[in-house]
Amino acid sequence: MGKTIYIVLSNTGTLFSKAIGMYTRKNMNHASIAFDEELNEMYSFGRKNKHNPFNGGFIREEPTEGLFTNATCAIYKCQVSIQEYNRMRYKIRHMEQQKEFYKYNLIGLFGVAMNIKIERPYAFFCSQFVAMIMNECETTRLPIAPCFAQPHHFEQLPTTNLLYKGNLQAYLYEKRGLEKQVREGVWKRLAFQMQ
Repeated sequence: MGKTIYIVLSNTGTLFSKAIGMYTRKNMNHASIAFDEELNEMYSFGRKNKHNPFNGGFIREEPTEGLFTNATCAIYKCQVSIQEYNRMRYKIRHMEQQKEFYKYNLIGLFGVAMNIKIERPYAFFCSQFVAMIMNECETTRLPIAPCFAQPHHFEQLPTTNLLYKGNLQAYLYEKRGLEKQVREGVWKRLAFQMQ
């Protein structure tokens, strides 16, 4: 029995996102990795402050807030072994504990555009980070180096399956809303039984 991870590709509609889209010619230009279907635990490299695209680094993302409020997305699920899942989680936890050391790899984006390998310690752009985490698993490893990874490359992995495509908030409302209703329903049943 394995575990499921989720690759979230998104388009936030920012000028930075549009600039990347002009190069990639793809709709989805941001990549994140999540460990639950409701996207409560979602990580990437991006803005630490929504008003400043140049102050970036390792972040735990809240998909109901900030730049995500009007985002479109494509969410892919991927089955991994428990050992692979634990390796990914360990890597994320380690980075989270040292997040102040990590920076956004803006120079690396130019490396992708010019096909030059630019790897910097403690510096990643979003898809480079997701590819590095995915490389913890034999079955989810991209055929290219993480420093060249672009969001659309995750769609091409044979192990990823499309779960949802459309408005991100609509997806979250369905997933989190149902979960909330179920939780409330359980409490109501318990309260009724205790009467």
